[in-house]
Amino acid sequence: MDTQKDGKTPDLSAKEQHEVDKSQPPRAAVLHEIIRTQGDQELERSIAALWWSALAAGLTMGLSLMAMGLLNSRLPDAEGFKVIASFGYCAGFLAVILARQQLFTENTLTAVLPIMSKPTLGNFGRLLRLWSVVLVGNLCGTLLVAYVMLHLPIFDSKTDLAFLDIGRKVMENDAGQMFAKGIVSGWMIATMVWMIPSMESAKMWIIILITYFMALGDFTHIVVGSAEVSYLVFAGELPWKDFWLVFAGPTLVGNIIGGSFIFALISHAQIRSESGAPKKKGSEARLTADEDAR
Repeated sequence: MDTQKDGKTPDLSAKEQHEVDKSQPPRAAVLHEIIRTQGDQELERSIAALWWSALAAGLTMGLSLMAMGLLNSRLPDAEGFKVIASFGYCAGFLAVILARQQLFTENTLTAVLPIMSKPTLGNFGRLLRLWSVVLVGNLCGTLLVAYVMLHLPIFDSKTDLAFLDIGRKVMENDAGQMFAKGIVSGWMIATMVWMIPSMESAKMWIIILITYFMALGDFTHIVVGSAEVSYLVFAGELPWKDFWLVFAGPTLVGNIIGGSFIFALISHAQIRSESGAPKKKGSEARLTADEDAR
């Protein structure tokens, strides 16, 4: 087979070469810039806009608890059927992300990249403002939906018991396990956010794949878990002290570390490393050109 010296396939028309270029996946730097731009836009939103979107997201995330409880109560009580019931965990994430509502763990990547690109006190202040408003809004939403699910006559007794079992399963972890599993959960959510811009057509399947594995691994997530665990609190099975100290605090720190300090930092370092070399060559080329001109 004849090939050109540069390794390209010969005799491609301009249109065919354009199709080749168009079919290439975006470079990591492109994904970084897409997410950084999205994060910058989120940092610019007003407190009121962030609050209502975050509250809506917290309420919507109740769909995960609802779906898992309904599936568990209607499937046979065998370990193999728990694998099927875990698909219910995806419901809240699908609804929140497709509706573009504010979810705290998404912001551990999107809102952090602008700060890593330009680490100023002003940007850190904007990040803390965003995180505070979104986290409080998410938690208010999940606590409200858990209270309503428990106290209003919506579900049968078997489903109510399934909700309690889900919360008990989360609280089988001690604070150290909450923290460690929260790191993995934060990293997985950041991975999902990074993948979506390169495969928008498969967005739904990416969300299902990542969040389903989170459910199978029993990894802890501050927003979904707050609905699951607060249901126990409202049912009188768990004190608020354990909610905050055993579940919420360690899980929150783990999610932030997994999403921000591991995934976002490494991804940003990768882009800086890739962009550094070409810039150096370009500078050297300009110096050479200036010397030639002199």
